[in-house]
Amino acid sequence: MTAATLLPLSVMMPLLGAALALLTSRRPKAQRAVAVGSLSIQFVFEILMLIQVDAHGPLVMHIGGWDSPVGITLVADRLSALMLVVSTLVTLAVLVYAIAQGHSDGESREAPVSVFHPAFLIMAAGVSNAFVAGDLFNLYVSFEILLTASYVLLTLGSTLERIRSGAPYVVISIVSSIIFLSGIGMIYAATGTLNMADLAGRLQALPATLMVVLQSLLLIAFGVKAAIWPMSAWLPDSYPTASAPVTAVFAGLLTKVGIYAIIRTQTLLFPGGFQTLLMIIGLATMVIGILGAIAQNEIKRLLSFTLVSHIGYLVFGVAIGTQAGLAATVFYVAHHILVQTALFLATGLVEHITGTTRIDRLGGLAKTAPALAVLFFIPAMNLGGVPPFSGFLGKVGLFEAGIATGSVTAIVVVAGGALTSLLTLLAIVRVWGRAFWRPRPEVEDGDPRPEHRVGGTPQGRQGREGGRGRAHRDAPATGAAPDDDRQPARVRQGISTGADLRSMPVGMVGATLVVVAAGLALMIFGGVFYGYADRTADDLTGNVAYISAVLGSGR
Repeated sequence: MTAATLLPLSVMMPLLGAALALLTSRRPKAQRAVAVGSLSIQFVFEILMLIQVDAHGPLVMHIGGWDSPVGITLVADRLSALMLVVSTLVTLAVLVYAIAQGHSDGESREAPVSVFHPAFLIMAAGVSNAFVAGDLFNLYVSFEILLTASYVLLTLGSTLERIRSGAPYVVISIVSSIIFLSGIGMIYAATGTLNMADLAGRLQALPATLMVVLQSLLLIAFGVKAAIWPMSAWLPDSYPTASAPVTAVFAGLLTKVGIYAIIRTQTLLFPGGFQTLLMIIGLATMVIGILGAIAQNEIKRLLSFTLVSHIGYLVFGVAIGTQAGLAATVFYVAHHILVQTALFLATGLVEHITGTTRIDRLGGLAKTAPALAVLFFIPAMNLGGVPPFSGFLGKVGLFEAGIATGSVTAIVVVAGGALTSLLTLLAIVRVWGRAFWRPRPEVEDGDPRPEHRVGGTPQGRQGREGGRGRAHRDAPATGAAPDDDRQPARVRQGISTGADLRSMPVGMVGATLVVVAAGLALMIFGGVFYGYADRTADDLTGNVAYISAVLGSGR
């Protein structure tokens, strides 16, 4: 077994797990063990891959023995390896969280528990395949795999709200896939290859006008998947309707696959193209996203808008294009995956114990659930870029790289980024102040709305939105039935001061804690991780190692 064998294993493990999960669909315990086991083994393989790649350069495997550019090539450089490790860590944590949520809410034979685990593992396989794809068509196939699985996860439970909100996501994803496929067809017609290492040389020989068209098609396709303004309107309406773990993994990972594709194609295929335009788009994404967040009264929608906003920082980093800019971008991608996922998981805990995520109906959580308050506060400050968290390190890196270019546009974007950071902090502090810090809102006697059960006894069966009814609409993601009569005693009794850990399932808290701790590790070992990001950026600015590894040193 050579080190390159790790490449297909990172994709095959979740696919094999999905197949076994289907075979064990009548045995939930075995199905859960298969899902967790396959992702755990995949995570170990990817850590080994990262160590190998960092020490010895890119790993390459030509599937079926067909050399590039004819055959399918899997390749992992430092960027791919980092994305694999971070994404699988998050995926594994979210899976444990989802399993714990299912245990807590009770599972039912009527719920599609047999669907959740296979779909989740297929999505993980699609994400991994995207990061190791060495050609554009394999990248396209990866997107289709993960998007198909995401359609299932997004609409799991088949509630009217989820189907209505998932429809735009499905339509827009299909449109972006058509644009991507059109771009692939044109590139193949113009160059005769889809291998990215081979394209790096051949594209430069094309007429400038054709290059602009091809680059535009890929940017539009990836921009939709990454939720870059003005192609981001679908995200805040689609993600919040899914269950808490599904929303968390979507927010943390799926948009980052789009960003990864932009980084790869912009540095390898179209170096230096559309820099000013990308800076302007990055600024617009930052500002418009955060203004949308400030206007929200529901935490998951607010976080969805901050997700869009902070994609703008990543676009800005790609647009800078220098080694310093790309190093900051790589560091910020890893940071944002962890922080955004942690915030959605913590918000899922808020919904689990209170029945709502509406800010105006929450209060007193810092007193009734201090551990949850800590789990939310740390990633919230991290997202806001408060020193010395990793969000601060990443933004400083981006700002310094932008100013170093001397471009007026870059300096304007830096000013916009600083303003966005302050507005992010304002939005997050508003959530913290109202949901966690202020006294709990008074609940009128006999109020039938379940969202008013914050820390008290539930008064009704189901609310129009939020409430335990919403929590149970989430339940099918892990197998729980939307049946209020089956509410666990924990929910009926509410939570009491100092009893938060006993009120929340250990698996949900533990999974959230792991992701929060991983975000803190980026801060504590910031120098080590930034050094890795800098070496990654060095690879991306030259791409010599990548191209030589795929095509051979003689090409």
